Amino acid sequence: MEHPGFFRRMGPFALGDMLRTCEAELTTPDLADRLVHDIRPLAEAGPEHLAFFENRKYVDQLKETRAGACFLAPQFVDRLPPGVAALVTRTPYRSYALALARFYPEAAHPRAAECSASETIGGVHASAEIEDGAVIEPGAVVGREARIGRGSVIAAGAVIGYRVCVGRNSFVGPGAVLTHALVGDGVIVHAGVKVGQDGFGFAMGPGGHLKVPQIGRVIIQDKVEIGANSTVDRGALKDTVIGEGTKIDNLVQIGHNVMIGRHCVIVGQTGISGSVTIEDYVVMGGQSGAVGHIRIGKGAQIAGGCHAKNDVPPGAKMGGTPARPFREWAREVAAVRQLGLRHRGRTED
Repeated sequence: MEHPGFFRRMGPFALGDMLRTCEAELTTPDLADRLVHDIRPLAEAGPEHLAFFENRKYVDQLKETRAGACFLAPQFVDRLPPGVAALVTRTPYRSYALALARFYPEAAHPRAAECSASETIGGVHASAEIEDGAVIEPGAVVGREARIGRGSVIAAGAVIGYRVCVGRNSFVGPGAVLTHALVGDGVIVHAGVKVGQDGFGFAMGPGGHLKVPQIGRVIIQDKVEIGANSTVDRGALKDTVIGEGTKIDNLVQIGHNVMIGRHCVIVGQTGISGSVTIEDYVVMGGQSGAVGHIRIGKGAQIAGGCHAKNDVPPGAKMGGTPARPFREWAREVAAVRQLGLRHRGRTED
């Protein structure tokens, strides 16, 4: 059965009506009555969808989009395919945020469990589906229409939010909070983990920073382990995904739209910015990081304290900040050490 989703969508809206609330101009006024039913990324949008373009990295997707309309800056209008309505604005991200707020007015302030105390028995909502053999410890909250599989344990003080699904033989530790998430079988979520909160999205400008609603989900596949007090943001439009068998240490931050492959290892205090793609079998050492919108190739190793700002090839071993091939970085460290020793009048064998 297809999951019903976590957010209520309004609309459809005519493009002419959207202009008034989204601070944009329509270059083809004859399309003012065209209806848009939802907002999607450039690569996934169809004729009934609204998209936006701001990051030049995705200009190839702009040229091929099938969206019904797109927010974009004036200089990129000629890159749009025929038939796509151009919603011209000097602040496409801000216009996109305003449009999201129109379609999903509740997304900026979602309710974790979607229920009142009077609708629950021992913290479990009457509509929740709890399979035989699942254990709900005292003080845990299981929200409206949530599902918990056989053999799973929801520890004291944990929160399983509205429509969240937890598979079989999984463990959700004390004080952990899961919202806007679908969790597989055999997953371990340690104490204090927060999954499915807002991604860090703001349309910044001189007049203030406009909050961008985040309407995606978090997908946690089978046999994933997430260490204590780590956080996993839900996606903005797409999902944040953690692949099968991946192991995540304590105090790790995973931003919105991040895609992590299978059997990766991510060590404590690592920070992964939004829209990073990490392929299978990647290892990221403690206090490492990645800037947004890059890809780390299959089997790559990122040393502790290393921070990648560009794509990392498959199988590469990287060190330093910014990240560079490990041997190159090690030689630089050794050379700097030699310079320091010489400055003090010493040499090293």
